[in-house]
Amino acid sequence: MLRFLSTLRTGLLAGARWVLQTLRTLWGRFQPRSWRTWLWLVLALPVLLAVYTLLLIPFTPSIADITKAKTERPAQLLSVDGKVLAEYRWANREWVALNRISPHVVNALIATEDHRFYEHSGMDFRRTASSVLHTLRGDPQGGSTITQQLARNLFPEEIGRSRTLTRKLKEAITAFKIEWAYSKDEILETYLNTVPFLYNAYGIEMAARTYFDKSADKLNLLESATLIGMLKGTAYYNPVTQPERSQARRNIVLAQMVKRDKLEQDKLAALQKRPLRIDFERQTEAMGLAPHFAQQLRKQLIAWADANGYSLHADGLIVRTTIDSRLQAMANQAVARQGRQLQGIADNAWSARNGWNPKSELVHTLVRETNDYRNALAEGAPPDEALKTLLADSRFMAALKQEKTRVQAGFMAMDPVTGHVLAWVGSRDFAADPFDHVQAARRQPGSTFKPFVYGAAFMQGALPTDELMDEAVEIPLGGNQVWRPTDGGAPSNAPMTLADGLAFSKNTITAQVMYKVGPQRVAELARAMGVRESKLEEVPSLALGTSPVTLREMVTAYSSIANAGRYIEPILITSIEDRHGKVLQTFAPPAPEQAMPLQAAQTLRNAMRGTIDRGTGAALRSRYGLRADLAGKTGTTQDNTDGWFIALNPRVVAGAWVGFNDGRITLRSDYWGQGAHSALPMVGEFLQQAFRTNTLDGRDRFIDEEAPSVLGDAMNGVRSWVRDLFGRDVPPPPEVGTDPVPQPSQPMPPGSLPPVIRDGDPYTPGAPGTGATGGQSGQGGQGGAVFGGQVPLTPTEAAANPVPGVVVPSATERPARDGDQ
Repeated sequence: MLRFLSTLRTGLLAGARWVLQTLRTLWGRFQPRSWRTWLWLVLALPVLLAVYTLLLIPFTPSIADITKAKTERPAQLLSVDGKVLAEYRWANREWVALNRISPHVVNALIATEDHRFYEHSGMDFRRTASSVLHTLRGDPQGGSTITQQLARNLFPEEIGRSRTLTRKLKEAITAFKIEWAYSKDEILETYLNTVPFLYNAYGIEMAARTYFDKSADKLNLLESATLIGMLKGTAYYNPVTQPERSQARRNIVLAQMVKRDKLEQDKLAALQKRPLRIDFERQTEAMGLAPHFAQQLRKQLIAWADANGYSLHADGLIVRTTIDSRLQAMANQAVARQGRQLQGIADNAWSARNGWNPKSELVHTLVRETNDYRNALAEGAPPDEALKTLLADSRFMAALKQEKTRVQAGFMAMDPVTGHVLAWVGSRDFAADPFDHVQAARRQPGSTFKPFVYGAAFMQGALPTDELMDEAVEIPLGGNQVWRPTDGGAPSNAPMTLADGLAFSKNTITAQVMYKVGPQRVAELARAMGVRESKLEEVPSLALGTSPVTLREMVTAYSSIANAGRYIEPILITSIEDRHGKVLQTFAPPAPEQAMPLQAAQTLRNAMRGTIDRGTGAALRSRYGLRADLAGKTGTTQDNTDGWFIALNPRVVAGAWVGFNDGRITLRSDYWGQGAHSALPMVGEFLQQAFRTNTLDGRDRFIDEEAPSVLGDAMNGVRSWVRDLFGRDVPPPPEVGTDPVPQPSQPMPPGSLPPVIRDGDPYTPGAPGTGATGGQSGQGGQGGAVFGGQVPLTPTEAAANPVPGVVVPSATERPARDGDQ
């Protein structure tokens, strides 16, 4: 079928070229020397023109396309609770019905553009003939009807814009089709809603708001005439930049309305003397609750629509997402509030008396990197003179300062059990900075990377109660180089448990753990848990988060920790429906991958509770009053360039990053530069509001699962058989008004969701059985395999000696390393 259509198209194009060539040949051979020649030309030209027109019909929009254009509706992005997050429109346009457009607009349009609109069927032959005669005389005039103009607006690619016979014929054919498919009122409504008016304003409604700050139904006579006058040339008759031309054109429109009996003659002179009175304001597209999230999905949805024969901008698709509008609003508010406070600190830190002044070498460097400086050099200005001139330009310097010292942030929340993304904030303001700091920005994670170091140690048999000396550390790197990691203060020279090393984010302890475990194991674990797109340098300093990653990767990896070592790819869309509600496709979450052994993951999760209960993240308890079961980690990079915080809860993992787009700019404060003071408040306010409003259940608690065991399963089976044989003791039902006695946790089937406990009592940090102390009863000291016990297994050895219920990444899922085959 495709070959047939291609052959047909080729044949029709060849036929069209033959007709044009024949016309040229006839004109060249038969120069009009006698009345017979003239007669042949008169008879041949209409026939050839008719044949050419018929050949063009298949290359114009079909009736189906024209009918579809009348009912086009943009795709809607819906939250999980049914709120509209965004609409994917062709342009910045709001469609209004004809009865919601001022009658003055319609009268001015018909009087000026097509006064026989209700008399023709798409093409005004009298006006066309007049246009041809004027053009032959050297005075080109437009002869297109409103319907023909609509054809160009709806199908610019199919019809084209060049002033050729082919374009005019395509335009006429399409106009006839439109008249067949639309009523006259539908043509007017569609035309007025699709015509462009500059400044990213499409349609009469957006034009009314842009130039007169009112809706289309409130436009008065003069305002209507001004906007209709722009249609002859929007840039040439722009009332903002060319007010004199615009007023003159408006007055012509008023005169045309008098000529076509749409306005009384005695009012014309007074109206033409009135000024324009423009109230200009650019109209920005509605951003919605989650603009970065919507933008992130746009390419994916366009690809899906193209592959399935739909238009994202016209077919009214309903895209159901995982975003919760309530949580999204809370995240937006938390980021905005903390962002404003940090911006005040940044403004003070970079004031003229502090860091932002003409003497600053950094400011000189920033100026030299601008396009203005490069343009000045291209025009021949000496470098020193160009720099001096720009430094003296107050408007330029103010704009540069605002751009460079604007505090940026990213925030993401995710359900670790289902993989559903619950909230996504890509920056403080999408209009000011559309760059997405969740997905696109790669920044050093600092100490938020440390859990992977301790997790790798726990996988090798280390325990949270194992101790290392908090002392100055020197780690050889080879080539006579030594790495000396330090903390903010001097080491205590006292033993410290791994749990405390993680809770208090001690670099000296973490570096020793990294040295014993090895960077390769740490990098492999981080990749398995969710850091799968960014490149990780397998060097000792990776322990302190020196390899840039995205916030999305980190929240995903922390979700794997919350989910007892199970990795689930983040889910953004649950289903796509057509405009009538028919489900076209559902997007089921992939099966979880056991990226980290169950017991090691739970040990790490319990140890990370210490960060919240007594460590660097304790502000969640003290400042925000959160009593929920929480774990997490703060992070701060070199020179306080980046601040991070990620919190874990059984049903939500929330993470925030704070910094600047230019890494050379910082808050210049050792206090505010820390993730505990810059990023943590965003997560803290978000969780506080979510728990307070019961949008999230603060009673959810982590519980540790038992790793499945072949021997244990067999013993349980024998025990059940014996009980069934001799009678099973059935506990009596609980009395009315009492709570049932909680039963011991049972081993989970592989691939099932982790259990969640909901208690009437809030989680109490450090309570027995919660694992908040980070250790295991009866185990302590130096008993871990990494620090004096058994020799740790490599992943290859672990794969050769599998532990039931533990999935070890295969060699194909991770880079090869020494010792692996």
